[in-house]
Amino acid sequence: MTNPYDYNEENISQKPALEVLNKLGYTIIAPEEAEIMRKNFHNVILTPILKKQIEKLNSFEYKGKNYKFSNKNVEQAIKDIDEGLTDGLVKTNEKIFDSLMLGRSYPEKLDDGTVRSFNINFIDWKNLKNNVFHVVQEFSVERENGKDHARPDIVIFVNGIPLAVIECKKASISMKQGISQMIRNQGKDYIPQLFKFVQVVMSTNKNETMYATTSTPAKFWSIWKEEDEKWHQKILRQVVEDRRVTKQDENIVSIFHPERLLDITKYFVIYDKDVKKIARYQQFFAIKEIIKTINETNDLGNRQSGVVWHTQGSGKSITMIMLSKYILSELSEDNPQVVVVTDRKNLDKQIHRTFNHTRLKASRATSGNHLIKLIGDNNADVITTLVHKFDTASKKSAALTSKNIFVLVDESHRTQYGELHIKMKNLFPNACYLGFTGTPLMKKEKSTMIKFGKLIHKYTIVDGVKDKMIVPLLYEGKMIEQTVNRKAIDQRLEIITRNLNDKQKEEVKKKWSQFEKIASSDQRIKLIAFDINQHFMDNYKTKSANFKAMLATNSKIEAIRYLEAFEELGDLNCKVVISAPDQREGYEAVDQKSKDRVKNFWDKMMKKYGDDDKYEDTIKDDFTNGDNVDVLIVVSKLLTGFDAPRTTVLYVDKPMKEHTLLQAIARVNRLYEGKDFGFIVDYRGLLEKLDVALDMYSGAGLENFDPEDLKEALRDVISIIGSLRQNHTDLKNIFMGVKNRKDIEEFEVILGNDEVRENFYNVLSQFGRYLSIALESEQVYNALSKEELANYKRDIKFFQELRKSVKLRYSDGIDHKEYEAQMQKLMDNYISAEEVIRITNPVDILDKSKFEQELDRLGSKRAKADAIRTRMSKSISQKWDENPAHYKKFSKRIEEVLTAYREARISEGDYLNKMREIVKDYRKGDSGIEYPESIKGDSHAQAFYGVISEMISETNKDKNLNEAVAKLSLEVKKIIDKHVKVDFHENTDIHNRIAQEIDDLLFDLKKKENLDLSLDQIDKIIETIKSISIKRY
Repeated sequence: MTNPYDYNEENISQKPALEVLNKLGYTIIAPEEAEIMRKNFHNVILTPILKKQIEKLNSFEYKGKNYKFSNKNVEQAIKDIDEGLTDGLVKTNEKIFDSLMLGRSYPEKLDDGTVRSFNINFIDWKNLKNNVFHVVQEFSVERENGKDHARPDIVIFVNGIPLAVIECKKASISMKQGISQMIRNQGKDYIPQLFKFVQVVMSTNKNETMYATTSTPAKFWSIWKEEDEKWHQKILRQVVEDRRVTKQDENIVSIFHPERLLDITKYFVIYDKDVKKIARYQQFFAIKEIIKTINETNDLGNRQSGVVWHTQGSGKSITMIMLSKYILSELSEDNPQVVVVTDRKNLDKQIHRTFNHTRLKASRATSGNHLIKLIGDNNADVITTLVHKFDTASKKSAALTSKNIFVLVDESHRTQYGELHIKMKNLFPNACYLGFTGTPLMKKEKSTMIKFGKLIHKYTIVDGVKDKMIVPLLYEGKMIEQTVNRKAIDQRLEIITRNLNDKQKEEVKKKWSQFEKIASSDQRIKLIAFDINQHFMDNYKTKSANFKAMLATNSKIEAIRYLEAFEELGDLNCKVVISAPDQREGYEAVDQKSKDRVKNFWDKMMKKYGDDDKYEDTIKDDFTNGDNVDVLIVVSKLLTGFDAPRTTVLYVDKPMKEHTLLQAIARVNRLYEGKDFGFIVDYRGLLEKLDVALDMYSGAGLENFDPEDLKEALRDVISIIGSLRQNHTDLKNIFMGVKNRKDIEEFEVILGNDEVRENFYNVLSQFGRYLSIALESEQVYNALSKEELANYKRDIKFFQELRKSVKLRYSDGIDHKEYEAQMQKLMDNYISAEEVIRITNPVDILDKSKFEQELDRLGSKRAKADAIRTRMSKSISQKWDENPAHYKKFSKRIEEVLTAYREARISEGDYLNKMREIVKDYRKGDSGIEYPESIKGDSHAQAFYGVISEMISETNKDKNLNEAVAKLSLEVKKIIDKHVKVDFHENTDIHNRIAQEIDDLLFDLKKKENLDLSLDQIDKIIETIKSISIKRY
C-alpha cells in the first residue's frame, strides 16, 4: 500500500529541489549545523563561512607588499553587512545590495604608521569559482516578536550570505499558497531580517514554479521560460537522473545555477524608487541577445544594430535600463555612452525619471546644443533626448565618430525611418542603433527594418497574455451615429436600464429627462457620457478595487464638452488633459466659439496649476496613484507611454488606426489586483471584423499587420460566452455526487475536503467574473437567451450563499479580497436587491456571544458542530506552543468525537452537544489535567509541568512523580523569571544559562528519583521549555 507520507511536500518538492541544487554545486548544510554557525535564530548569516570567505577573497597592496585585513576589520565588515531595518525592508535591501556589489571601505594601519582605507568585497564577481555556495532546508528564523519562528523550506547562501529562498508545496496545493506564505514572511511582524539580504524568491509545487524578488506583490510574480535550450538540456542531464524532469527541476537550473544566480543578482535586479524589480525571462534573454548582437561588427568595424519588439506592458523601459546597466558595466573599458531617444515630450520626461529612480545618472538634453555638450562632457551614464533635437545638433556639430555610442530608440517604428533618423546617423555615423517597439511591425515596415538592423528578440502579444504578464483585452463596439434622434435615445435608454428593476429604471429615466431639451449638436456627447457614466458606475466603481477608465476623444473642445456632461451627471470625478490651445492635437475646432471655450479652459488650468507640465503631471499622478479621479479624458496626450495599471476600461470616441490604435488600447492591458481583462468600448465602430479564431482583424488599418503578430491583441467580448459556459459546467461538476439537490447539507459536506473546497472557491470566482462581463456587455447580454441568463443568475446566487456558509462552517478566512468587492457588485447590481450578509474573517472562538451569533447563521447541527471543531482546531494550533500538554488534551478530545461521528457511533445531535461541551471547557481553560495543589492557579508552572511530566513518563510509567515534577516546575519558573529581560528572546547567552540551570535541575531529579532519563530526553525537555518560555513571556 502507498504511504500517504510519500506525497507530502518534503518528498514531492523539497528533497528533489535539494538534490538538484546539490548537483549544481551547492553544499547541503543540516539545519542543526547551521544553527551552531548562526549562534541564535535571529541571525541569518552563516558567520564562520562568511568570515573565512572575506579572509580568502580580500587583501590589499601597499608599496609592493601584499597584506591581509586585520581581524577587527573582518569582524566589522560582517557586522556592517547586517544592516538594521530602520529604513524599511526595500531600502535596507538596497543598502545591502550596494555593499554586495561595491564592497565596503575600511582603514588599515600600515607598517610605516600611516592609515589608508581599502575595500573589502563580500562576493567575487569576476571569478565566480572563488565563491562558495550552500543550501539549508527548514531554516528556522525567529520572528520579530521574539516569540515564534518562521521556517522557509530552502535558503540558498553565497559565501554564507542568504541570497535566495524557495518555498516548496506538494503538487495538489496551489503554488499561490507558497507565494502568499513568502510574502507574509517578509512582513515586519515576521522575518524581514532574512529577506533584507535576499535577491531571488521562488514558489514551487513541482509542476509549476514562479519567481520574484523581495517585496514583489503576488500579481507580479513571473514564470521563467528557458531560451538557451542547449545549455539547459546539458545541465538537466547532469543533475536529474533516474526520474522524469519536472518544471521545478527546469526552473531551479535556469535561475539557481550558481553562474545564473550571480548574473541575475548583478545585472538583472534594479531598484525603481521604492520598488525592487527583477527581470522577467524575456528581458533577461533579450539583453543576452542584444549583447551578442552588439559584439558582432560589420565591414567598417561598427557594431551590429537591430530592433527588439516586446509587446506593450511587458516592461520595455526596464529592459532599456537593465541593458544600459549591462553595457556601462561590461563594456566599461570601451568608455561607452548611452543615448535614449524618444519622440514625445511626455515619454522623454517619463524615461528620464525612470532612469534616475534606478540610480543610473541620467541627463535630459534640453536642446540640440545641449545634446552635443552632454555627449562631449561624458559625465552622465545615460542621456535622454527627443529625436527632434538631432535636427539642430546635426547642423551645428561635426559628426561624432565613436563606435561606442549606443542609441536606444524608443517606439522605433515612429522615429527610425524618417528624415530625422538620417540626421541621427549623420551625427553618430558609427553608433550602434537599438530600436525598441511595443507594437508589432507592419508588413511594409518589416522590409525597411532590414536597413536598420536585424530583429534581435521578440515577445509578442500572445506571449504576454499566455505568461499572464498582461491582461487580455475585450473589445465591444457600440457604434452611435453622429446625429441622434428621439428613437435612438429611447433605444439607448432601454439598453442602459436592461438589468434594473422598475424603481431603479425610474430613477435613471428621471436623471436622463434633464437632457431631453438640449441642443442636437450636444446630444450625441451627452448620450455617450450618460452611457459611460452608467456602465462605469454599475461595473467598476466598487468600494475597494478603485478601477479607473480613460476616454479618448476627437478634439479638445469635445474633451471639454464631455467633462461638462459628466459634471452635470454628478456621479464620477473626471479630469481632462489636453495640450495648449496653440498646439495641434486631434481634430481642431474652426468656429470661434469653440476656440474661445478651449482657451478659457486652458487659462483656468494654468491659473490653478501654474504651468503646462505641472497641470499634466498633477492630474496624471492623481489618476495613477490617488483615489479621486475615476475617468481621465484625453485627446492624444497620454494615449502612449503612460502607465496606470488601475485603468481597466478605455472608452473610444475618436478615429484611430494602426500603431496609434494598438498603443492606445494597451493603456488598459497592465496587471492590477482583481483585474482579469482590459475593456475597450468603441463608440466609433473602428473595427469592422474581429475574429481571433480566424486571424481576422479588419478595420482601423489592422489588416496592414501580419495576423500572426496581432494574435491575442483583442478578443471580441462575445468570445467570453464559451468561458462562461465552461465555468458553469465546472461548477456543477463539483457537486455531481449530490443526490438531493434541495439538501444544502449534501453540498456543504462535499466541501468538507480542503482541496475540493479550494477548487470550488476558484471556479466560483472565475464564473462570477465571466458572468459580470456577460451582464455588463450589451452584445453578450443580447446573445444569451433569457432562460440561460436567468439560470446563471439563480446559480450564482445559490453558490455565493453556499460559499458564505462553508466559509463559516470550515473557518476559512477571506483570501479573495478583490473577489469580494467584485462579487458584491455583481450581487448588488444584477442578482438581488435583498440585504446580503457580507463575509468577514471568522470571529475568535473565545468570544462567546459573537461566535454564537455566527453559529445561528448555520443550518444543520452538523454544520454547527463542524464550525466549532474547525474554529477550535485553529485556535489550538495558534496557541499550542504556550502549553503543549494542555492543548494536546483538547486536540485529542476533538479527534475522538469526530471519529465517533464519522463511524456513526454517535448522532448529529450528540456530535454538536459534545463539541459544545469541549468548547465550554476550552473557554474555561479546563483540559482535564489534574494539577498538584502547589501549582494550581500558576499557569506558567502548569505549562512546564505538563511537558516535563509527559516526557518523563514515557520511560518511567510506574512511578508517581506528580509532586516532584510540580516542585521542579516551580524551580524552572524561578529560573525563567530571573533571566527574563528586554532582549531575552534573542539573547543566546541567556538561553545557554537557562539551559544549563534546568539541565542541573533535571540531573538532580534523575539521581534523586532514580529515573530512566536519557541525554536526548533531557535536551528535548530543555528545548521545549525554552520555546514555551519564549511564547509565554
